Amino acid sequence: MSVDVVTFGCRLNAYEAQVIRDRAQAAGLAGVAVVNTCAVTAEAVRQSRQAIRKLKRKHPDAPIVVTGCAAQTEPKTFARMPEVALVLGNEEKISAQVWRQHRDVLARASFGLAAEEKIAVNDIMAVREAAAHLIDGLEGRSRAFVQVQNGCDHRCTFCIIPYGRGNSRSVPMGEAVAQVRRLCARGYREIVLTGVDLTSYGGNLPGAPRLGTLVKQILKHVPELARLRLSSIDSVEADRDLLDAFATDARLMPHLHLSLQAGDDLILKRMKRRHSCADAIAFCEAVRRLRPDVVFGADIIAGFPTETEDMFAGALALVDECGLTHLHVFPFSPRPGTPAARMPQVEREVVKDRARRLREKGEVALRRHLDAQVGRRHRVLTESRELGRTEHFTRARLAAPVEPGIILDVTVAGHDGRQLLAA
Repeated sequence: MSVDVVTFGCRLNAYEAQVIRDRAQAAGLAGVAVVNTCAVTAEAVRQSRQAIRKLKRKHPDAPIVVTGCAAQTEPKTFARMPEVALVLGNEEKISAQVWRQHRDVLARASFGLAAEEKIAVNDIMAVREAAAHLIDGLEGRSRAFVQVQNGCDHRCTFCIIPYGRGNSRSVPMGEAVAQVRRLCARGYREIVLTGVDLTSYGGNLPGAPRLGTLVKQILKHVPELARLRLSSIDSVEADRDLLDAFATDARLMPHLHLSLQAGDDLILKRMKRRHSCADAIAFCEAVRRLRPDVVFGADIIAGFPTETEDMFAGALALVDECGLTHLHVFPFSPRPGTPAARMPQVEREVVKDRARRLREKGEVALRRHLDAQVGRRHRVLTESRELGRTEHFTRARLAAPVEPGIILDVTVAGHDGRQLLAA
């Protein structure tokens, strides 16, 4: 029986899920269920707790291990759950030694350990290095994620993640390039570079190389790589080499997901963000000049403390001013221990309503993008027998079943409001 990993949250968690599976199986564990949690919102933590209870009902004899950001930031919350056998921190979950050390704890899980005996979570702020975890691929995926950075040195007032991931640290370029080459050799056509604060890449490495340098090294030294994609970036940290790579190498996909968060300068200041609305708009315009077909996605928080209706209107306007296509909307969720949790809160019903309106705005923007693709040709990476993604990360439904993991030239016949329909 294999190790079952249920993952919530970001692409980095998805990558680490495979590392967890590999480490646990190498330690000789079987029949173990792992919940890899997210802490970005209170709802994410609630969903993790719900998943734990559901797993225990489905597999009553399986020891449940809880890990990830929520386990790192509030380990006692999960250790007190009777369904949980072990709580591992973010650094511990990727350690082969830790998994070997806790085989006996998992074997004794049915004997009702005390909460403190279940916890193996150390000080994440003491971690100074990020190692490349060599994996052969990700189960059930046609693209592979490569973790090149972890942690964050910034302290946005709403964000709990630095306390779950620690300070920023990067994988050396040579190791990152080797991992990309390894995955390409195993047949992956697209690689996604991922991290907690991806554009801070290299700050702790000798010579402090930037993300753009890493991207250029990968494109140069792995010519067999068909497609390279970036996860979420902070536009204010984008360096000249990164923009040059977008302008000169078509293998770097024309899609950027931006951490924008708000559309009002005062709210951005209260969030402790480092960009203004004008900065965000100027960045999108600059990249679009270099790569006219680029598509932007963005994270935006609705209902941040002290946000007025006029301030929220700026977020709606930013969708048009930046030309955003794929929105990831977060209703503000106060996280205990963060400065924003102590600020004057917006009423929950207002927060929910603003999130709804922002999502509706996003649906209009997506439909506008889909309309513009009808009749065009796209190269689609197949994710399943029926679905794939274009260069712009737009989902496309195929006209006939094909094998996952191949790149097809397709003509867009139409769309259904959410995805393209291939002819």
